[in-house]
Amino acid sequence: MRAAKSRKELRHEQIMSVLEANPTLRVNQLAEALGVSAETVRRDLTELDQIGRLNRTYGGAVSTANRFEPALNERLSLFISERRAIARLAVQRYAGEEALLLGGGATMVQFARTLREVRHRLTVVTPAYPVAAELAANPLIEVMVLPGVFEQQEGIVCGPETVRALDRFRAPVALIGASGLNVEGVSEAMLGAAEVYSAILRTADRSVVLADHSKFGKRALTLLTGWTPRLSVITNKAPEPTLLSALADAGAAIDIAPSD
Repeated sequence: MRAAKSRKELRHEQIMSVLEANPTLRVNQLAEALGVSAETVRRDLTELDQIGRLNRTYGGAVSTANRFEPALNERLSLFISERRAIARLAVQRYAGEEALLLGGGATMVQFARTLREVRHRLTVVTPAYPVAAELAANPLIEVMVLPGVFEQQEGIVCGPETVRALDRFRAPVALIGASGLNVEGVSEAMLGAAEVYSAILRTADRSVVLADHSKFGKRALTLLTGWTPRLSVITNKAPEPTLLSALADAGAAIDIAPSD
């Protein structure tokens, strides 16, 4: 018969559960959430850091489970029908623009597969090789791939050269994916990608986040932007009321794609 878990083991599980929803909480926030002292939380965080379940930061911790997403090839097999629906609606809304700035990720690859069927000229600027490869199948789409250091797991380029190159462009619309959407805004798990996507959002007149429902309520490592009237979301189902209220309060639009 398995022994009952100790209070410390249960507390460790609680800490990891709390960090799953918000991976950048401070010590005092964790202590309040768990109903224990800050000193107890500090000891627990040190132990969890030593066994590799999280990384201590100044005043808090970051969950290692949330710092990085699975590789792009793994994510491409998830939520396929949801991403197709999101891609179709996004193409209906934005394929008529003269130029688009596109990020990377699994949902953006699905968007590119749908966008490549357009029958008019279009310019696309992107740091994502998989997105560029999909769009290159259509000779009417001029694809400009940004310079930078290639990140194999995500199939994008990033770094200072990528960010500097984006300063040359001003597109009417940017479309990106996301690792998390919560009341704070849009977040990204990969630091290099986050720097590039933040630059993309600054460059465009309007920005659209394509994200399926699995991203709701999550806060990844880097916050790209808070909710603003210049930002909108296309997803496959309505989020929980707190997130929906945060978008409405900020004037950010949300569109729900019809299912297959």
